[in-house]
This record gives sequence, structure tokens and C-alpha cells, in this order.
Amino acid sequence: MNVLVMGAGQLARMMALAGAPLNLKVTAYDVNSAKVQHPVTGEIYPLTLEQAVAAADVVSSEFEHIPYPVQAVCEASGKFRPNSTAIKAGGDRRQEKALLDQAGVANAAYRVVQTESEFYAALEQLGLPLVLKSALAGYDGKGQWRLKQQADAAAVWADIAAFMAGAEHSLPQAIVAEQFVRFDREVSLVGARNAQGETVVYPLTENHHVNGVLTVSQALPSNEALQAQAKQMFDAVANQLSYVGVLALEFFQVGDQLLVNEIAPRVHNSGHWTQQGADTCQFENHLRAVCGLPLGSTALVRPTVMVNILGEDYVDPAVLSLPSCHLHWYGKGKRPGRKMGHINLCGDTPAQLAERFLALSTLLPEAGFPEVADVAKTLASKV
Repeated sequence: MNVLVMGAGQLARMMALAGAPLNLKVTAYDVNSAKVQHPVTGEIYPLTLEQAVAAADVVSSEFEHIPYPVQAVCEASGKFRPNSTAIKAGGDRRQEKALLDQAGVANAAYRVVQTESEFYAALEQLGLPLVLKSALAGYDGKGQWRLKQQADAAAVWADIAAFMAGAEHSLPQAIVAEQFVRFDREVSLVGARNAQGETVVYPLTENHHVNGVLTVSQALPSNEALQAQAKQMFDAVANQLSYVGVLALEFFQVGDQLLVNEIAPRVHNSGHWTQQGADTCQFENHLRAVCGLPLGSTALVRPTVMVNILGEDYVDPAVLSLPSCHLHWYGKGKRPGRKMGHINLCGDTPAQLAERFLALSTLLPEAGFPEVADVAKTLASKV
């Protein structure tokens, strides 16, 4: 079976690696170069987008910022899973917020802002502090502002106005102003839905960010009530979209309640731990869902932590001497802040994982892995 993935980055690469044992051939379309290629070897195939779509049994995606004309070609084929509605919701915060409202899942109060008058109206209606996010092209901490006091409003608006004026996008840009949520922690839920509406979800994962970029995800046994709440919200969103594939929901946890912060209509960075911590990783389950194969088990096999490698092309090989430590490189050229790879580390028990994580953190320099040692110490203090 041939699967064509929109996007040729590390997520397509890991889909190809997961699909090979199932005899699924994964190719990728790079939307920037308009080339069809093998996501692992980089081999270029002499095909146009239209030819590649015609040759594929299934068309999917590794990211949500796909140009609308490309999405139109995929959707017209009748092979696009998940559908274009889901991809667009993941790439435009206005559509994402509307989706969450339609699905009836809790999220932060918001207003859509395009003009200065709407900006000040949002301040009055929502109150301070506010988080302001670009509707388009904002990710990994980019295109986001925080407004804590009224005295800074004019300067923040000037920065936002300049950002929108310089936006290179065929669609009109806007800002989504949200009430600031005083949350206890950030968690995410990765799950899969097939064409028959069956869903499976992985355990909730606790996430840690530095400057808006994910650095560490911890998959540990979770509170059953919280897991059930997250599953209900996942089902509501996935069913609203008639979704097929892997979907991720990012949450703010406030006490015993969850608020959806963002959705990602694709395999997700916070689910990389599933490669070693679950019977069926998220990449295989995505392929199973879109190809009409039975969904695999999402149960936590053993406590696992994932550490992102950001902007670094070297990790001390001694990390591989740690029990149950696995290194995943993406084959990218070094660039500051770029996701270059990740490390998965497992333990038979939470205590054993915490001990191993402390050992791993001593091998990761603070300059290249900020706050990882602190997260490891916090985890150790809880077990």
C-alpha cells in the first residue's frame, strides 16, 4: 500500500520507518520545493503533486501549514486522511477555536482581533493578563505576545500590527486574544480514530517547555478521572471533524479540570515516547488508521520520558550506555533551535525511570538542554 505524506520532515521520516514492517511504502511531498521524495533516504522521484496523489492509495500529512491549493488537490482525490477541514483547523487558530466551541470542549475565553479597535475591545472584554497568538503561521513560541499591564498595550499593539503587515500569507492574518490561564501544568493527549469512528488514546503526557518550545515529555501512570476527561474531549473533537488518523490535544490542567489549548491534526512531538513506551507507537497507529488496518494498543508498557534535542548535532555517546536509552536523530543540518532529534528513556517503574533520568541529565549540558536537569530533579522528588 502506498501512502503519500504532505511534508518531508522528521514526522514523515518516522512514519516511513514505522510503516516498513507493515509493508507500507511511504513517500513525502515537500511543499516548499514541490518535490516528491523518500522521507528517509531523500531520493527524489520524478513526479508532480498530481501524479504522486494519483499513484497513492492514501494521502496524509505530517503538518498543518499546507498551502490551500495543495490541500485542494489532496481533498479532490478522496484519499486525504485526515480531511482538509481538520488540517485547516490545525493551521488557523480562528478555525481551531470555532471547532472547539462546536465540539463543546472547554477552552480559554477569546476574541479574534484584526484592528486596533478590536484589540482594545478585547482587553476590555477579557481583562488582563492576555495571551495573543497569530491566527496563522505561529508555532514553537513564534507569533505570540503576553500583555500583563495596560501601560504596555500600545507597544504590544504596535508590534502586532507590524507582524501582521509583514505577514507573507495568501490568507488575511489576525490575532486570537485569549484570557491568560493560570494552570498547574501542561499535558497532552495523543490518540487515533479510524474511519469507523473507533478511537484509542495514549496516556496523558506531562510536558515542559522552554521559551515556548517543548523540551521534555513524561509518560507516567495518570489519574483515571483526568484520563477519562481527556478521552471525552478527544472523542468530541475527533467526531466533530470525522477525523481519521492520529490527533493530539494539548491541555492546560487547572486543578482537576482540563482546558484545550491547541489541537494538532497529526502525529505529535509529545507522542514520540510511544516509540519505546507503548506496544504500538503513534506513527504506526496513524498509518493503521489511515490505511484501514486495526488500531494497535496504546497502553503504557513502561514509564518513559522524551527529551528533545534542539539546535544540537552532538550528544555524548555515553547516553547509550544507560539502560533503556534510545537516541533518534532526524538527519538534519544544525541550526539554532531546530528540532534535530530526541532521546527516549524508559524504566520498569517510575522510581527507576527517575533514577535513570537524573543520570541522563548529567550527560546533557545545560547550555544545549536548558532546564532538563531541573525537570529530572522534580520527577525524582515525586517518586
